[in-house]
Amino acid sequence: MRTWIRALRPFDAVPVQTHVERTVDIREAERFIRLFHAENPSAGGLQARLREVARDVARHGTYVHTFEELEFGARVAWRNSNRCIGRLYWRSLKVRDRRTVTSAEGVAIDCVEHLRAATGNGRIRPTITVFPPDTPGRRAPRVLNEQLIRYAGYRVRGGGVVGDPRYVPFTDLVRTLGWRGGPGRFDVLPLVVQPGVGRPLLCHLPGDAVLEVPIVHPAYPWFAELGLRWHAVPAISNMCLEIGGVCYPCAPFNGWYMGAEIGARNLADVTRYNQLPAVAERLGLDTSTERSLWRDHALVELNVAVLHSFERAGVTMTDHHTESNRFLTHLAREEKAGRVCPADWSWIVPPISGGVTRVFHRYYDERVLTPAFVHHR
Repeated sequence: MRTWIRALRPFDAVPVQTHVERTVDIREAERFIRLFHAENPSAGGLQARLREVARDVARHGTYVHTFEELEFGARVAWRNSNRCIGRLYWRSLKVRDRRTVTSAEGVAIDCVEHLRAATGNGRIRPTITVFPPDTPGRRAPRVLNEQLIRYAGYRVRGGGVVGDPRYVPFTDLVRTLGWRGGPGRFDVLPLVVQPGVGRPLLCHLPGDAVLEVPIVHPAYPWFAELGLRWHAVPAISNMCLEIGGVCYPCAPFNGWYMGAEIGARNLADVTRYNQLPAVAERLGLDTSTERSLWRDHALVELNVAVLHSFERAGVTMTDHHTESNRFLTHLAREEKAGRVCPADWSWIVPPISGGVTRVFHRYYDERVLTPAFVHHR
């Protein structure tokens, strides 16, 4: 067994369901197959494929996507993601088909390979790795982490937290399972993989799979003394990829970061790393009154530092103004193609300088389309 993987006992914090009774809704299956053939005219006979799918669902309660259907479905799920501003390049998503991998160890190894492939020495590649789907009577493997890479949060005496407060409960969980991390501010959490049947596995991510960027500022040398850094690949791992009624519960996927995700949320939120007071103090800002707009000033400088640091490190990242413009380009293309482009305004508008981005000044269609990424049910 790989040295960074170890078996664990089943844990009480996550109920283990070994059977799935849900069968595929034939209407969802037919709707997807028709969509696939409509956008891929060279795919072959539509009616023959519909009959094949209907027969398999009637016999087995599910059906098997071809690789071409899987690839198309995963890309369209990204296209339909109403909370994602970075959908312009949905056709470029690299789909890794790992539907034959059923063991927890196999899932862990392929998640590590996903990170290596997606990182690309800093040239981040939008990537999804699709593991087996749930089928009637059989539960597929799952990754219990929210993202493949996240930092631990440790409770300390006095009620404080070292690290990321968002992940205190998960850190508590993996420590009860034998993980001996910390207590550092940026300790990478291990993966916990729950197979369909059997004991979960703890996977310690090897260093060459996690590219991190130290955060420095182009004008303030003292910024490096804050000791901040962030990982290069945002790989979501706790959402189900639903394609034509089939649920792939383990399908980690990533794009690349928009700077504001790190600089205006992860490092700035009071419920996360809460770095605005520290930045403001170093800048000599008046924090005794909100009217000084010290938070705004500190927030801008923190975001400048994040964008500068990723560029200096040669790691793919975009800024919120560029990404806002790209999203409107994507929206125009979708409308030209005669398709609906769903969007949740509260997520599309960036968390910094929203009013001066082009995406702020309009309404969006909020309907939910499939294929889609959804939270586990």
